[in-house]
Amino acid sequence: MPGNTERPLRVLVIANQKGGVGKTTTAINLGTALAAVGEKVLLIDSDPQGNASTGLGVGRAQRKTTLYDVLMGEHTIEQAVVHTALPGLDLVPADPDLSGVELELGQQARRSFKLRDALHPLRDSGQYTYVLIDCPPSLNLLTVNAMAAADAVLVPLQCEFFALEGLTQLMRTVDLVRGSLNPNLEIQGVVLTMYDRRNSLSEQVASDVRAHFGEAVYQTVIPRNVRVSEAPSFGKPVLVYDLKCTGSQAYLKLAREVVVRERERRAQAA
Repeated sequence: MPGNTERPLRVLVIANQKGGVGKTTTAINLGTALAAVGEKVLLIDSDPQGNASTGLGVGRAQRKTTLYDVLMGEHTIEQAVVHTALPGLDLVPADPDLSGVELELGQQARRSFKLRDALHPLRDSGQYTYVLIDCPPSLNLLTVNAMAAADAVLVPLQCEFFALEGLTQLMRTVDLVRGSLNPNLEIQGVVLTMYDRRNSLSEQVASDVRAHFGEAVYQTVIPRNVRVSEAPSFGKPVLVYDLKCTGSQAYLKLAREVVVRERERRAQAA
């Protein structure tokens, strides 16, 4: 396939060292929403729990080749791709074998760059416009590989107590990765999740985060929504499970905001 010079691939790592912030939910539904607005998306499940794979309806039997095989050098990333039921959205699945990567790679040379090296053939292929990497909620070799491979970090942040504390820890990690592995790593943006308009704490957290991080915070907020919580148990993104619910509409709005922000970034860099 010829190179795509107009739309260079954008690799986003979806990360937060704090668990339960809506990270995998954001990966699944932002990926689906980006595909719905015409982008070509590859979602990489980099969490041994494999929740992103399950949430896209890709069962264990379909995960014949996974990210583990790619990081161990046994298969290319193209060989690991599973086409989901959603047009424009592909998946590199995960399984529990991923938890052994840190031990098995040991002191191998370039062990922090395994994913970056694997993604290299996709950079100029024109096959995808976005790669989203869903990380585990910890700073381990999988997260380091994701950040070393990424252009930018997208941070889901729950509107709850201690939210800013977790975000500060993540920013320190990003600084460490910039200093040693990936000097070009950017902050793509902060997405406020689990927002409850009935709860004054949600509004206070949102105000604090916007005061602290300014324009880095997306205008779109993801509400607490029961349909968003139900969808993974049916192996579906919420946009497929219930397109009209407030959660689906929020993710579509977020996808458009991501695309506009990316278009503006490219225009400034030109």
